[in-house]
Amino acid sequence: MLDESLLDEPDALTRADRRGLLRGAAEAGARVRTALRHTAEAGITELNPEGRPRAVLIAGSGTAAAGVADLIGALAGAAAPVARLHPTGVAAAAGALRWALPGWAGPVDLLLIVTTDGSEPGLALLTEQAYRRGCTVVAVAPRPSPLGEALGGSHGLLVPMAKPPNEEYEEYEGATPATGPGALWALFTPLLALLDRVGLVTAPVETLHLVADRLDSTAERCGPAVATYSNPAKTLAAELAESLPLIWTEGAAAAPAGRRFAAVLAELTGRPALAAELPDALPAHGALLSGDFTGGAGDPDDFFRDRIEDPQALRARVVLLRDRPTGGLSAAPAARELALGTDTPISELEPEEGSQLEALAELVAVTDFAAVYLALASTPQPAA
Repeated sequence: MLDESLLDEPDALTRADRRGLLRGAAEAGARVRTALRHTAEAGITELNPEGRPRAVLIAGSGTAAAGVADLIGALAGAAAPVARLHPTGVAAAAGALRWALPGWAGPVDLLLIVTTDGSEPGLALLTEQAYRRGCTVVAVAPRPSPLGEALGGSHGLLVPMAKPPNEEYEEYEGATPATGPGALWALFTPLLALLDRVGLVTAPVETLHLVADRLDSTAERCGPAVATYSNPAKTLAAELAESLPLIWTEGAAAAPAGRRFAAVLAELTGRPALAAELPDALPAHGALLSGDFTGGAGDPDDFFRDRIEDPQALRARVVLLRDRPTGGLSAAPAARELALGTDTPISELEPEEGSQLEALAELVAVTDFAAVYLALASTPQPAA
């Protein structure tokens, strides 16, 4: 159960944040700027490629890596096929995963590897396989790391993963900011700069600095010191208490942000969430709005029973993430009508004006903060 009083107690939130997730989310803008420096030092911003790759393959594990692959696929659109490589099984080393290139991969293809760890033996073996096939390999990973050693020489290019600006994280338990919300931008930024140089996305350095600024301004609006009534992330967290989030998205930037929000909710809060794009979300989730997850669900013949002992049931809540809809036509009115017609509450987020990447950054930042607040305020706190 959500302790809403905790949301407006910044000191208590800080004490509850044993994994440093709030700091990791707040430092996303700084991670972008550090990543841009690493990218320039690696020579990516000076590249003059002869043409586009035939296909982009992306490998990595964890929520951040999955988010990077999804975001790149959404931004690249029809410029080139983008495929995420999934593990094909277990490798010989204990706990290691096995990765394999598709049979058609070769010298005209680009392999991107993203990892917050860098010690996965399966990814190091994948780089060797790509080298033998002639694929171009670029990785973003911590340095030093076994993956960095595997990429040494002519095997590929390593861009060091941007570390948090303040590395005093020894007091945190479990996941650190290296695996928290800020990690996405540490991995994503160098690849945006690379794909801009090869002509697959539009992400010049000037735009990436604007992305960092948008992440900073969003962190200021969503920080723990800002009261719930004027804090969009805390408000959303409170609204999602005891609910089944149905994340409906509209616009190119909103779609991957919505899918990431569902993944981060599962990872940080342990609660399910479903994401779908409008207008397909309406038939896909329509049955959920007329069944046991609606606000009016229950047994009307048992109105006078004592409900104190009843377990808290999840009720559907629509979360509408909107960017500029394709063609200027919006399915949002139909979404609102369906939700309100089934007595389902609805939350809405829409970014401020700016580029597609700025809109994406704002939606990801607000929902990352919301997931962190929901996780912190839903965790039982030890007695003082």
